[in-house]
Amino acid sequence: MLKINFPDEVPENIKMPYVIIVSRYKGRWVFVQHKDRSTYEMPAGHIEPGEDITSAAKRELYEETGAADFSLSFVSAYTVTAGGSTSGGYLYFAEIHALSDLPDSEIGRVALFTELPDKLTYPDIQPHLFEYVRKRLIL
Repeated sequence: MLKINFPDEVPENIKMPYVIIVSRYKGRWVFVQHKDRSTYEMPAGHIEPGEDITSAAKRELYEETGAADFSLSFVSAYTVTAGGSTSGGYLYFAEIHALSDLPDSEIGRVALFTELPDKLTYPDIQPHLFEYVRKRLIL
């Protein structure tokens, strides 16, 4: 069973290696498609050693979408528990003002949607994170 939490404070005893950025561009939700997949996911990635979480979110947003100009805000920490193991990360919201060409990466394309796409790479997790941001920001 999968359990997703949004703690008030960052847990100290749980690995938190990810940043996920729920993003919007011109009123549409931004999702990316990995070159080897037919499904969609939110821009996201690992925090590099020595990198702070906001720098990681900015880097991943650019690397996965080509976002050249954007405003970024921290929303919440999140944790996911499955099979007795818990890990988590940091959830951000980005309003993208300008997109440039995609840098060379594992991302094949950027897609814009009016709602959450049906074909998600992580269908058990992404809808919860997406809705949490929508409700929290009243979008």
